[in-house]
Amino acid sequence: MSRKFTEDRILFATHNAGKLEELQELFKPHGVKVVGAAEMNLPEPDETEDTFAGNARIKAHAAAKATGLPALSDDSGIQVEALDNAPGVYTADWAETPNGRDFLMAMTKTHTLLEEKSAPHPRRARFCATMVLAWPDGHDEVFEGRVNGTLVWPLRGELGHGYDPMFQPDGHEQTFAEMTHAMKNEISHRADVFAKLLKGCFD
Repeated sequence: MSRKFTEDRILFATHNAGKLEELQELFKPHGVKVVGAAEMNLPEPDETEDTFAGNARIKAHAAAKATGLPALSDDSGIQVEALDNAPGVYTADWAETPNGRDFLMAMTKTHTLLEEKSAPHPRRARFCATMVLAWPDGHDEVFEGRVNGTLVWPLRGELGHGYDPMFQPDGHEQTFAEMTHAMKNEISHRADVFAKLLKGCFD
């Protein structure tokens, strides 16, 4: 039995403004105020695990401990089948540059590696998201979501973030980056994991 969330404020342990906005939208109907890590001046802890759940746990517990608020964190990434599920937990690392993250560079690297391997089409991939809700007393709940699809090249669409312009979810003609936020929020890996979180801790 999952522990129920009874507070009216939750800390989302992210410095990513796009992610924070997405989560604030999702939580709006539930009357829960979402604050971000930047607002609380929290440092980003080192993500030293090699699983999504491991890294999400590090972030959630560090934030809950530092602020005394229940903290939610997510670790997400894209797994490309022909690349042995890389970049996976290293999705953001593939985009790191001295001047911040460059996902165009990361997507180009992914495409180049697939071409070098002559990976057959369709090039299957999945977006994975793991959410951990941690309380200041050390208790946590873990939820996992995913969405399957194929990779496209050239990139399509201007919306979204990360690998969105390269990812076309199953059953749809558009990439995530061609969809409205509302449409993406209904079918994304984050929507999947969020539905499980709500069912487990909020409903």
